[in-house]
Amino acid sequence: MLRSSERAPGLLLGDGVALPDSVEIGANVVVHEGTVVGEGARIQDGAVLGKPLALGPQSTASSELPPALVVGEGATICAAAVVLAGARVGARAVVGDQAHVRERASLGEGSVVGRGSAIDNDVSIGARVRIQTDCYLTAYSLVEDDVFVAPRVMTTNDNAMGRHERGQRLQGATLRRACRVGAGVLLLPGIEVGEEAFVAAGSLVTRDVSARSVVMGTPARAIREVAEADLLERWR
Repeated sequence: MLRSSERAPGLLLGDGVALPDSVEIGANVVVHEGTVVGEGARIQDGAVLGKPLALGPQSTASSELPPALVVGEGATICAAAVVLAGARVGARAVVGDQAHVRERASLGEGSVVGRGSAIDNDVSIGARVRIQTDCYLTAYSLVEDDVFVAPRVMTTNDNAMGRHERGQRLQGATLRRACRVGAGVLLLPGIEVGEEAFVAAGSLVTRDVSARSVVMGTPARAIREVAEADLLERWR
């Protein structure tokens, strides 16, 4: 059950929710039962935290949830973003305007999810990751630390497009440490992009990309190796 709070205009809190005094709260925010918000977090206008899971009748996703949504210290949930129960948002991470983060997804310390991007269930995102506008990270994807994902990147996890045995494990993308994926890239199910690899904008990735490879095209093909001067350590 939700109850009104005088702490901010239109604020609704679930039973037992206690927000630290240091939390900044915008107007018309909803925080559902069980949600835990860390010190110094910011929750902007119209955000929904701890939204209960609602699955379609043909969904193959698990309905199992961890105990609560946890939003870390200093994290920001921007305007109209929705973060489901059972997700975890790390310290100083940012969930952008109108973004959507599903159950059992985790966002590492200092990482950013851009405006309108969707993080599906069971996605694990490391620290200092930058996911830009209108991206989709499909269920069961793994994104390691320091990855860069440009606008409108699309990942997929089901070669059969729904025509598989119930309970069959789907395969999301694996983006290894410090790789970079350009704007409008499409990754087929189960693709791994190696450490420090570079996928050029508009590519269709149909096979794994080895570490430090630069790939481009439809389908994407390796054209060279990432130069030493372009490795992450050079830019820290």
